[in-house]
Amino acid sequence: MTDLLLKLLLAHLIGDFLIQPGSWVKSKEQKKHKSPHLYLHILIHLLALLIVLGFDSSYWTIYLTIPLSHLIIDALKLNLQKSSVSKTAFFLDQIAHLIVIALLVNVYYPYSLSLEVIGSTPFIGFLIALIMLTHVSAVLMRIIMSQWKLAEDDGSHSLRNAGQYIGILERLFVFTFILLNQWSAIGLLIAAKSVLRFSDLSRSKDRKLTEYILIGTLLSFGLAILIALGYQQVMIRLGS
Repeated sequence: MTDLLLKLLLAHLIGDFLIQPGSWVKSKEQKKHKSPHLYLHILIHLLALLIVLGFDSSYWTIYLTIPLSHLIIDALKLNLQKSSVSKTAFFLDQIAHLIVIALLVNVYYPYSLSLEVIGSTPFIGFLIALIMLTHVSAVLMRIIMSQWKLAEDDGSHSLRNAGQYIGILERLFVFTFILLNQWSAIGLLIAAKSVLRFSDLSRSKDRKLTEYILIGTLLSFGLAILIALGYQQVMIRLGS
């Protein structure tokens, strides 16, 4: 099962990313289902499937289903998306293709999907940790940091919600590194963030801003470490 799944994913990546020039994408966006590049794109997917599956005739269902479903999904996306650059359309398109692949793998190697995993204690614990790393930590930091007021920023020199996303990503990285027992990587992450921030802080010459950023960084990393260690302890006790 895993072998077939990996081969189908490889064929998908080759067709959708490796062998699809930007000119083809623009042609499809402009002419939609009338673009010849759409059908050439489907042909590339078929050839990739034939090659990775070794022209095995027993997979004829895959050779028929994936190119046809890919054509339908891509045509719908091209005709329904409102702009040439749509994040939602891209992700929905990829999810649809992956669902088709998963269903086809199930045809050849049936597997059972159990809801018991979703309701299991380890899975629930992992979800709790993720929510605490993202939303709960963000709220806690906003409450703690609210006691210090800095000059208002009109946002013209910063990406929208960039600070929030940076905080979430760094906490997820710290959480992952701790689970992998790679504490040294956390030090590298702190060093990298310090280097990136150094030029801004040196130009501003604002001690309050420096202290504010330092407190926020240490608080973010500290929360991530506490959550990760707490999660590890819970998992250890469940395993014992």
